[in-house]
Amino acid sequence: MTEGSNSRPVVGAAVWADDLELIDGLPAFLMDSDRDVEIRDFYLVDALRTDWSQLVETVRVKLDGHRGRVGIHGPGKGFQLDAHDPDIRAIAQARLHAGLDACLAVTGSSGTGHMVVHSPYRTWDWHNLDRGPGERANKVERVHETLGEVVKRAEDEGVVIVIENVEDKDPRDRVALARSFDSPAVKVSLDTGHAHYAHGATGAPPVDHYVRAAGAMLSHVHLQDSDGFADRHWQIGRGSIMWHSVFGALAELPDMPRLLLELREAADLLPSAKWLAEVGLAD
Repeated sequence: MTEGSNSRPVVGAAVWADDLELIDGLPAFLMDSDRDVEIRDFYLVDALRTDWSQLVETVRVKLDGHRGRVGIHGPGKGFQLDAHDPDIRAIAQARLHAGLDACLAVTGSSGTGHMVVHSPYRTWDWHNLDRGPGERANKVERVHETLGEVVKRAEDEGVVIVIENVEDKDPRDRVALARSFDSPAVKVSLDTGHAHYAHGATGAPPVDHYVRAAGAMLSHVHLQDSDGFADRHWQIGRGSIMWHSVFGALAELPDMPRLLLELREAADLLPSAKWLAEVGLAD
């Protein structure tokens, strides 16, 4: 568990590589307490289809001396992990392998990296997966067809793949999917704003219930605020998430997940960390 001076969890940040050059004080903030870092650029299709060596060099120069854990947001635009078409699954698999390449380049093969992938569960699934026999199992099987070889490689390389909720209405579906791989290289990620959107817009449980549903499988959290209507990525404290209940649930876990601020505006990262510190939730 990463702890601050008062045994409070220490927050890190999910950033674009450019943020490290443009936001005054951000590299110094990340160096302080060797906070967890995530590079967001590899979520976008073009980042993995072009030469990303300069992007990695920028990150490594700006984080020179940082000894904390580093990971990436893996590819997620343009495909779903449970695609029916085997040709699409092959493209997705190639993108995911490229994501692992980028993760290893960013982390320097440290064996502590993570790669975020998006959950295949949508609101539609909550209403329809139980309408016929075998539909749940078939969905899981398609995800294994896409992700199976990537998971085996992640095990060898010391990377943890974390499956992040997006539209998930029942958080238990994603946890069961992660467990189905029976691998230390697959865990669960929670995006607080996505969960709050699902709570407000689709009747899903509140955010703290997502924490408890994942339990010890929860390895990674994107911290962002929202109004429960859309995916806002607002500064912490500007939305309606009940943060004391969320951090209360996190404190019940056997190990604290990586806690990464993931905000629409990079300028909101440091004020969000300050807000969490001032209310006594995190350092």
